[in-house]
Amino acid sequence: MTQPLDDADRNERHNARMKKLQAARARLMETKTIERGLIIVHTGPGKGKSTAAMGMACRIIGHGWKVSIIQFIKGAMTTGETAVFNAFPDQAEIRAMGEGFTWDTQDRARDIAKAREAWEAAKARIMDPEWKMVVLDELNIVLRYDYLPLDEVLDVLAAKPADTHIVVTGRNAKPELIEMADLVTEMTQVKHPFKDGVKAQAGVEF
Repeated sequence: MTQPLDDADRNERHNARMKKLQAARARLMETKTIERGLIIVHTGPGKGKSTAAMGMACRIIGHGWKVSIIQFIKGAMTTGETAVFNAFPDQAEIRAMGEGFTWDTQDRARDIAKAREAWEAAKARIMDPEWKMVVLDELNIVLRYDYLPLDEVLDVLAAKPADTHIVVTGRNAKPELIEMADLVTEMTQVKHPFKDGVKAQAGVEF
């Protein structure tokens, strides 16, 4: 009959497994030598796409680099992230250049004009290597409604400076953008308090 392991035996076996994993991980990491700017897409029906992008923007600031956040849909409103980024005026800018969702504006021609204005501002930042990261918040929604030509957007992203990171957020990312991207995360909704009548909460949604 096999005797049950005591804590000392369990610890010894655990340590042996961890050493093997550590060695395997070290061998894997030795093969990862490329450093370059990435095209990153946050999409899917779940919450957290823009929030994750804001977290990346905070990391850029922490490393002493510059980040530009262009918001294609969100209009001027008081948000927690705006207050944070405004505290670092030499490193960060957040520009809310939209006027709300299309069901609020109910003016497609104006929506297209605002999308074009935001895209021109974004292009200038993307092509300026001074900006380490450019966040294109809710650009996927703009592309979904054909407010901007997809080919034009892809051409600009393909021509970005080699060290610049681009983060694109919003539901329903175009397949062509997903194909181009280096990193794609799909947020999946499991539960949301909105279904229980809970409104957007400060510090969580804005």
